[in-house]
Amino acid sequence: MTQGSSPLLAALAAATEDRIVFDLTGIEDRYEALRQELPGVAVRFAMKACPVDEVLSCLAGKGAGVDGASPRELEQALRAGVPAARMHYGNTVKSDRDIAEAHRLGIRDFATDSLEDVAALAVHAPGARVFCRLATSGEGALWGLSNKFGCSPADAVRVLESARDKGLEPSGLSVHVGSQQMTADAWHDAVESLADVLTALGRRGMTLDHVNLGGGLPALGYLDRHGTPLDPPMDKIFAVIREGMRYLRDVHGDHLEFVMEPGRHLVADHGAIRAHVARMPERRRPNGERQYWLYLSCGKFNGLYEMDALQYPLVFPTHRDAEEYVPAVVAGPTCDSDDAYPHEHGLVQVPKDLASGDPVWVLSSGAYAISYMTQGFNGFDPLPYTWATEGRP
Repeated sequence: MTQGSSPLLAALAAATEDRIVFDLTGIEDRYEALRQELPGVAVRFAMKACPVDEVLSCLAGKGAGVDGASPRELEQALRAGVPAARMHYGNTVKSDRDIAEAHRLGIRDFATDSLEDVAALAVHAPGARVFCRLATSGEGALWGLSNKFGCSPADAVRVLESARDKGLEPSGLSVHVGSQQMTADAWHDAVESLADVLTALGRRGMTLDHVNLGGGLPALGYLDRHGTPLDPPMDKIFAVIREGMRYLRDVHGDHLEFVMEPGRHLVADHGAIRAHVARMPERRRPNGERQYWLYLSCGKFNGLYEMDALQYPLVFPTHRDAEEYVPAVVAGPTCDSDDAYPHEHGLVQVPKDLASGDPVWVLSSGAYAISYMTQGFNGFDPLPYTWATEGRP
C-alpha cells in the first residue's frame, strides 16, 4: 500500500499512546524495488531522512551504504553496521575538524563544491577521493535545495583540477535535483549538465569513475496542500534516469559507475504517527466567519516539520463511519502560529464529532519525523518510535 502497509496499520491500531511506527519490512521492500528499477546503481541512504539505528542496520543488511553529513552521522552509521567503504561524506560544508574526524573514521569519499574546501581536504584528508556537486535549479521539487549547495559547471572543472593538483583523487560529479522532485525533466536537465562537465574534464585529461545522481526521489503517499494526492510520475522518472545513465556511459565510457542518495523515497511511506486529538474548537475569525480547528498532539515541532509544504494523509480510526465531516485547519499543540497547515491553501475534511483523546493516524510521515524533532519545544516531547512487524528488530 502507498499510504501505510498492513503491518503498519495493525501496529497503529495496537498503539495506545502517541508514537511513530516504522515498518522495516516495508522499507526493505522499497529498497529492493528501487534496485530493480535502477539495476547496478549503488544506493547510499541519506540518513538525515531517518537517523534510526534499526533502519540503518536493515538497509545495510540489504547492501545499502550511507550518505552522511557530519562525523556524528558517520559514527552512528558505522555503529549500525554500515561499512566505511559504502559511506561518503556528502556535505560540502565541512570544518577542518570535521574533515579530519571523518578521515580518521575511515571515510575516503568526500563531496565538495569550492576551492577552499578542496584546500582543506588536501590538508586534513590527504589522498581522499572527491566528487564535485553541480548546482541545479530545483524546479519541480517541493524543496528546491538550489541556493546553498553546488557550483557552476565552469567552477566544477576548476575545483576538480585543483583537487588533482593538490594530491587528491578527482573521482566524480554529483547533482541533487531537489527534495520530493515531482518531474522527470529535472533528471534530464541534470544529465545534460553532467555530460557537459565530463566533456570539459576529458579535454583536460581527467577521467572520472562515477556519477552521483543524488537524492530527490519522491515519496508516494503525500497530499498537496489542497488534499489531493501528489501522484509523482515514478515510471517516467525511472525511465529518464535509466536513459540518462545509458547516455553518459555511451558518450563517456562504460567504466562510469552510478550512485544515488535516496532518503524519503525509502522511508516516508513506511512510517506513520499515532497521535490524538487535543481539541477541535469552532472559532470565529476576525471577518466573522466560523472555522473549525483540529489541534493534534503532534505538529511541526514534534514530528510533522514539513506540514507547511504538504499534507499528510489522516485516518480517524474510531470515526470510520462518521456521517458528517467539516473543513478544519489542522494544527499542532504548541503555542506557535507556524505550527499549523497553511489554511489559506485549503482546509482538511475531518469528522465533526471528534473529541479530545480520539486517536489520529498520520500516514506517510516516516521521513524527517525523527531528525527534525526539537528536544521538547514548548514542553512537548519528541515521539518515541517502535516497529510494525512483530519480532523486529
